[in-house]
Amino acid sequence: MGRAVSWKVRGAGRLVALLCAGATTWGISPAPAAAATPVSAVSAQATHHDGSRWTVRTPFYREVVRRGDQDTSAYHIEHVRELQYRLRFAGVYRGPVTGFFGDLTHAAVQRYQRREHLRVTGVANHLTWEHLIKDSVRGRDKIVPGCKRDGWHACYDRYRHQVTLWHNGSLRNAWLVRGGMRGYETRVGRFSVYYRDKDHVSSLYGSRMPYSQFFSGGQAFHGSPYMTNPFRDHSHGCINMYIEDARQLWALTSTKHLAVHVYGAWD
Repeated sequence: MGRAVSWKVRGAGRLVALLCAGATTWGISPAPAAAATPVSAVSAQATHHDGSRWTVRTPFYREVVRRGDQDTSAYHIEHVRELQYRLRFAGVYRGPVTGFFGDLTHAAVQRYQRREHLRVTGVANHLTWEHLIKDSVRGRDKIVPGCKRDGWHACYDRYRHQVTLWHNGSLRNAWLVRGGMRGYETRVGRFSVYYRDKDHVSSLYGSRMPYSQFFSGGQAFHGSPYMTNPFRDHSHGCINMYIEDARQLWALTSTKHLAVHVYGAWD
């Protein structure tokens, strides 16, 4: 069972600088100027079709997605691939996962909205996302019981490429992610986030790891500048998220004690 730890090196006044772009080795570097970055920097708002507003702290938040939107790179994710995967999981979409919101995706969103008795627009607005994310959480019977205890819990199912976030027993959100490759598997167990760095850069690989939250050695949740499809490729051990999703996890939990549960067979 993991526990929160301080990595301060005695007599040196320095902290362990974590190197994971997935990697699990460490080095020493000066402590950051602040222990945590204020979450006010990630308070962007979006507008619902009825004029109401929500933020990245709203449960099941995603941006509005409509016909013509496209995931073009890791830095320009519109969550179209995620939408297509989740529509598949919900049983209303049989088309390819392309990252482009075309006619097939539009029709699937309409089918889903009709089934859920939502306003049928073909636009994935906030209410549609809220229903869809809840409906498409897979393997609910496999989620470890500890995830539903008091406090904040981030629970990673390695087999399903899925992170669920819980607060005091209630599901707050779920994201599609990827973990470590063979030989660098994300470690199974219960841990706690013990170090955070909003602007982390791997000293092993020189790659950006925005919104890093470290929980086991050099393994962390972080935004990936390379991932466009969570079911393709792997990390060197970290839990890769879309940058926007890592930003949301940061907004919700960066000032909280966050328990981490990693479970499930490697995939």
